[in-house]
Amino acid sequence: MQNDLVYWLLLSHLSRWTTLKTNELIVQIIHNQKITLADFFDLSCDEWIETYKLTDKEIGDLEAAKKELANYSFLMENMLNQGYELITLNSDDYPQVLKDNLKLKFAPPLIYTKGNKSLLHDDTIAIVGSRKAHDMSLKWTKNIAINATKKYQCVVSGGAKGVDQTALNESIQAHGHSILVLPQGILTASSLMKKYYKHIVDGDLLILSAFYPKAGWSVGLAMARNKYIYGLSKKIYVAESAKKGGTWSGVLEGLKNQREIYVRNPDNNEKNANNLLISKGGKAVDMDGFLIKTNIIPIQENKQMSMQL
Repeated sequence: MQNDLVYWLLLSHLSRWTTLKTNELIVQIIHNQKITLADFFDLSCDEWIETYKLTDKEIGDLEAAKKELANYSFLMENMLNQGYELITLNSDDYPQVLKDNLKLKFAPPLIYTKGNKSLLHDDTIAIVGSRKAHDMSLKWTKNIAINATKKYQCVVSGGAKGVDQTALNESIQAHGHSILVLPQGILTASSLMKKYYKHIVDGDLLILSAFYPKAGWSVGLAMARNKYIYGLSKKIYVAESAKKGGTWSGVLEGLKNQREIYVRNPDNNEKNANNLLISKGGKAVDMDGFLIKTNIIPIQENKQMSMQL
């Protein structure tokens, strides 16, 4: 199994390959041809062309990656020795909710974790919102996180300032379960590992990344990380959103895919886009997360069908 993991690591981070292209090749290899990734990389270029219809450029990418096999092997062994786990798309440990929400187009073929991986199968919710959220939004976030703990729900967070950090900290303080989704490679998050060491060891917190293990923080990865936060969650709670940015785009995408999204009902004097999100299909909730009726007339929009695995 460890030998095959090296090839998962290699294939999952091919430069300029989309997630969909990688996942479709994995499906061909494992489900259609019923061989391992290690077996696949032992095939000749002619066999790659004949069986998998790969182009010259794709073959070049795979051949170039094979030359880095020793480096990938060293990286993987180093991670395993430090207690990290690599969870592949076809593993029973891989969260079904991530497959259901993101489909082959966006579900990461390989995820990296540290902590209690059984949390991936908990009843999960995400609490999302602005980094510069107002006090009312942060108070609401605290209420939702504490109530989630009472319901044995796992809070998924990105750990950013504002709503994310409040959701994570309140869940931890209430002795609940949490998943922290990183905007970077898992090997570059040593400070977070130290900060939350006790909660990781106690089994209350799982650290997760879908990016190359040595990738540093970047704005691009922080935006891409949002998709995994939403994808790992069965329900999404929105504390506060502007008319642009990660929360706004993530919620709109979720509404198009008919996700279960709850939006804090704002006071009349608040300047945010919460009412607009409610008009687009978000369910208005009070300060404790209970559904309420509003006078907002829903905007009728076409629902897009999502891809199936």
